Amino acid sequence: MPENRDAGSDHREHARAPIELRVDYKKLNSFFADYTKNISKGGTFIKTKKTLPIGTRFLFRLTIPNREVPFELNGDVVHASPSGDEPGMGIRFVWIADEDRAAFEAAVEKLMSDSLGPVVAGKLLRKG
Repeated sequence: MPENRDAGSDHREHARAPIELRVDYKKLNSFFADYTKNISKGGTFIKTKKTLPIGTRFLFRLTIPNREVPFELNGDVVHASPSGDEPGMGIRFVWIADEDRAAFEAAVEKLMSDSLGPVVAGKLLRKG
């Protein structure tokens, strides 16, 4: 994904749904808790004024409702803006194991279906 891709672009590889989830991560020696603005099977947008530099790979925990343990995910920052109408950073997920990707994608599909309803979620997922 190019770094200058517009945050609102509808040329994404995966459709995004407006779902807010808690994200925990560490920057230097400080821990942060922020929330997602949207999520897809390929990435998320974290609402924050404490952005990381573009190109940073970091580990974060994503809390999913009705799941006992948060997902531990690796992500690359692909765009970031600490100010403006929507401060935050776009994250592309980085997978080490296919089984981790499959478990996460199934959880995102269920979140989309629970949040948006099966018809809308189905249309979004077919698009992606």
